[in-house]
Amino acid sequence: MTAAAKAARSPEKTILRALAGEAQPTPPIWMMRQAGRYLPEYRATRAQAGDFLSLCYNPELAAEVTLQPIRRYGFDAAILFADILLVPQALGADLWFVTGEGPRLSTITDQAGVDALKPADAIHDTLAPVYETVKILARELPSETTLIGFAGAPWTVATYMIAGRGTPDQAPAHALREGAPEVFDALMDRITVATIDYLSMQIDAGAEVVKLFDSWAGSLRGEAFQRYALQPARTIIAALKARHPGVPVIAFPREAGDGYIGFARATGADCVAIDNSVTPEWAAEHVQVDGCVQGNLASSHMVTGGQALVEATERVVRAFRNGPHIFNLGHGITPDADPENVALMIETVRNFRA
Repeated sequence: MTAAAKAARSPEKTILRALAGEAQPTPPIWMMRQAGRYLPEYRATRAQAGDFLSLCYNPELAAEVTLQPIRRYGFDAAILFADILLVPQALGADLWFVTGEGPRLSTITDQAGVDALKPADAIHDTLAPVYETVKILARELPSETTLIGFAGAPWTVATYMIAGRGTPDQAPAHALREGAPEVFDALMDRITVATIDYLSMQIDAGAEVVKLFDSWAGSLRGEAFQRYALQPARTIIAALKARHPGVPVIAFPREAGDGYIGFARATGADCVAIDNSVTPEWAAEHVQVDGCVQGNLASSHMVTGGQALVEATERVVRAFRNGPHIFNLGHGITPDADPENVALMIETVRNFRA
């Protein structure tokens, strides 16, 4: 089924209509990391789970935190609560989280490390709780709310697997891809195959849309961007479209700059999410011409609020009003955000009149 046909069958699902290429008077809205630490109800549920990974792997509690922002705000989409590093863990990497510092992984720096990884078809036992979360959400979400699944893009996932943590400039990954390209390519291939299977299983479980997060795509330049950001996205999207015709895919090559131009055409993505390092006017001219865009309010406005939030929100809606658009932040909401500012943002989007 095509995205357009699916949207026609679900006219109340505004996200699907945008992804099918429809410009709507009021854009649908959801927010990256909308289930998260800025919400007191999330913090209470995480405390109940015990730690972050336990929350990710507890289907009932993961579904609960996914539903919390829908109950509070009525977003047009819910995104599965999980983490991009569950895939490397399922492939055999050690994964743990350090309070206040973020994730840590065992590192892969040579071919022996790649060879020690599990095959892609062995990841599903580890990830079965995630698929169960999707099934719960497919049953419990309001009928008008779209369910989004997701995974990390291979380049971004590889940067963590090589460095063992997030880094400011992804230098360890760049060093490996330049110094031992055969090892790096083998790792990317393993991640790519696993990501296809992971997203396919999410769709089988009930995800209506999937999103590919390439959070560190901006550190790739020129040919490296084409080879390690664009090409893996094209491979993954083509495989998903072959398995699940009509299921839309959102690609997010964060901070791609000029790399956003033509990204949808080159990869087959139904929508390109854009960060706030580019203006909405620029993105409307250069990216929205190819179809749906998602973004791109600066997440800092969720902290500071006020009239500046209202004006910036209106600017985004105004810039994209002539084409298909999903309103979102340019990156994930931060833990210090004020929930009242989220409500103000939503009110501004839904009350906007050109």
